[in-house]
Amino acid sequence: MINEFSGIGNLGKNPTLVTVDVESESRKVANLRVYFDRPVGEDFKDKGGFWLSVDIWGFRAEEAIRVLKKGARAYFSGTLRMESWTDHETGEIRSEMRLSADYFFIDSMCVENVIYREKKQQVTSDVAA
Repeated sequence: MINEFSGIGNLGKNPTLVTVDVESESRKVANLRVYFDRPVGEDFKDKGGFWLSVDIWGFRAEEAIRVLKKGARAYFSGTLRMESWTDHETGEIRSEMRLSADYFFIDSMCVENVIYREKKQQVTSDVAA
């Protein structure tokens, strides 16, 4: 079964960066709330959408924190997963669908300016044959 998702949406708030322990390894993850709308017609009126929690892991997490801000419109692509937990106040079991994003791209219509980084130098090694 394929559980991949891709969509374009707007950030509901600034992303947060946390460090979590996964299999005895510390990893960074950016947490976002994104509203995926369904604009229709020339006036782009929202014809219904949904909120989805999005996680961006590793080196992309730090980039997400750096470039994504509340209201930014971006494309996200990744794998959906169901996450469950016990609510500390009520004791009820809660669950939500989350997107582990492999990629994100900012919608260029929302960008005022772009500054490109210099290309990183590749490390080469001489190996005796």
